[in-house]
Amino acid sequence: MRQKIVVGNWKMNNTIAESSALASELVAALGKGFSGCEVGIAPTYVALQEAGKIIAGSAVQLVAQNCHYENDGAFTGEISTGMLKAVGCSYVIIGHSERRQFFGETNATVNLRIKKALAEGLKVILCVGETLAERESEVTSKVVTSQVTEGLAGISDISTVVIAYEPVWAIGTGKTASSAQAEEVHLLIRNTITKLYGDAAAGKLRIQYGGSVKPSNAAELFAMPNIDGGLIGGASLNAADFAAIIKAAS
Repeated sequence: MRQKIVVGNWKMNNTIAESSALASELVAALGKGFSGCEVGIAPTYVALQEAGKIIAGSAVQLVAQNCHYENDGAFTGEISTGMLKAVGCSYVIIGHSERRQFFGETNATVNLRIKKALAEGLKVILCVGETLAERESEVTSKVVTSQVTEGLAGISDISTVVIAYEPVWAIGTGKTASSAQAEEVHLLIRNTITKLYGDAAAGKLRIQYGGSVKPSNAAELFAMPNIDGGLIGGASLNAADFAAIIKAAS
């Protein structure tokens, strides 16, 4: 039985003070002894340390929104795995659609970042998903399969990798893939992992859904056999809503 995993991606939201307040509200809403599913929050880089202090000792883990594939150097605006580990991150999100869409992320650079993160002991959430144009052109399967295959190229052990399926057309739009649509792509991803790594690895792999998940639709989505939780955007900025989604996964 795969344990559900729910992670809140706060994106470019909240000051340090606001992030600290939200983290405190979430810990209070869940209770320090909560263990129904694996939980994480991904504040902005500047808020990681302070948010990390607040969630220390709770069931909530600290997650980074990205990482670079070099240890240090002339990479203005980037952040290294060593820096993330130093502030207590256990997971890093890689390949989010917004990184692909706005900042030139490719399957090749996703692969480099994943290799670096895993080599440094960070767990990875690999994001994949198609745009509206790609879905309407009926190339969802090709796009997602390529993102998974090329993103994980040369990686032999995926035991600390989570995949998040995020249909780009359902992120921040209020639109949500139906539970059947989401399940179809989650099954595609699991079948792709079976071909790459075998039945055992595919059976253990956790696949999250991301795309306008709310308290009102979380339970139906998480009830699907291949949906193992969620990567939550907007709803994670409200402690009560995020806690409700987490409890739906439990």
